[in-house]
Amino acid sequence: MAGPGCGHDVVIRERQPADDEAIRRLNDAAFGGPLEAKIVRELRKARLAVIELVAVEEGEIVGHILFSALKVTFGEEIMPTLALAPMAVLPGRQRQGIGSDLVRHGLALARQREWWAVIVLGHPDYYPRFGFSAALANPLAAPYTGEAFMALELVPGALSGAGGRVVYPPAFDVAV
Repeated sequence: MAGPGCGHDVVIRERQPADDEAIRRLNDAAFGGPLEAKIVRELRKARLAVIELVAVEEGEIVGHILFSALKVTFGEEIMPTLALAPMAVLPGRQRQGIGSDLVRHGLALARQREWWAVIVLGHPDYYPRFGFSAALANPLAAPYTGEAFMALELVPGALSGAGGRVVYPPAFDVAV
């Protein structure tokens, strides 16, 4: 699937195991260190990586996004929720629509695969364009708060219950 915002030469596709080394290098370059690549590795090891996409241009991986299963509970009920993290674009290719296309394609797959919500800890000037809201995440008991902690309902009303609690898997502890 070609990404409409990133040019005719960029293709968004699901990650293949052969992509893993290029994804690691991409995350290291985009984030200036190995923490995000460690998160990716640990989420895969824990079998929590649910949707993982790459943006490929002329055979080179220029973008990557990972959505992983995230435990969100309302009382005894577990809500089918994903965490969006990390999302990376090669530094020389940022601000060209590649990241936006990765997010849009990932959210479309999440809807198709019947996930109810997505949580992100990200830039408050970036993620609201996709419908993410700090106000929606604010009532959730979580290790994060503030305007960078945002949620998106894929099923209307999914996060409207009282007493919602977010439990991040240990894979995210490597970034702390």
